[in-house]
Amino acid sequence: MDAMTKMWVSFIGIGLMALAAFLITFARVKTKGVTKALLSIAAFIFLVFGFIYGFFSIL
Repeated sequence: MDAMTKMWVSFIGIGLMALAAFLITFARVKTKGVTKALLSIAAFIFLVFGFIYGFFSIL
């Protein structure tokens, strides 16, 4: 993988982690019930994929 590809992969990872942080904050402050659970699960999934992208960008 060349340097430019690693850069874009790392940006995707950072973006997914930022989106996860926003989603979990929004879910905890503004929602409740099933919506809160679904948004929290989506945030967790984004966080996991962000971690995977970040890990592959340093290989």
